[in-house]
Amino acid sequence: MTPEASERLRSICMGLPEVEERLSHGEPSWFIGGGKMFVTYADHHHDDRTAFWCAAPDGMQRILVDADPGHFFIPPYVGGRGWIGLYLDGEVDWGEVQEVVLDAYLSVAPARLSALVQSD
Repeated sequence: MTPEASERLRSICMGLPEVEERLSHGEPSWFIGGGKMFVTYADHHHDDRTAFWCAAPDGMQRILVDADPGHFFIPPYVGGRGWIGLYLDGEVDWGEVQEVVLDAYLSVAPARLSALVQSD
C-alpha cells in the first residue's frame, strides 16, 4: 500500500469518535473504544493485492461483491460474518472508501457513538 493510501485510510478511520489504531494479526487495524474492530488492512494478506477488510451492514456484502467483484471481495476469516474487502491497489474512489468505512463503523458502534456520527 502506498504511504498516501495508508494515510488516507488512517485519516478516515481516526476521524470517527473514540477510534483507536493498533496492530491485529500484524496489520494496522481500527477499533471502537478499544473493543470491537471495524477496519483492518490487508497488505498482501493471502494474495498479491493490497486492500482493507471491514464490517458491513447485513446483506451489504453480497450486494457489493455481486455489483463489482473486481473492486469488492469476500475476505478470508471474517467473510463468514458478513465483512467485505475493498481493493486499494488500483484506482481508488476515496468518497466510496469513506462511505464503506462509515457503514463499517455504524455496524459495530454502540448507539451513543452512532448517534454522534449520524447527527453530523
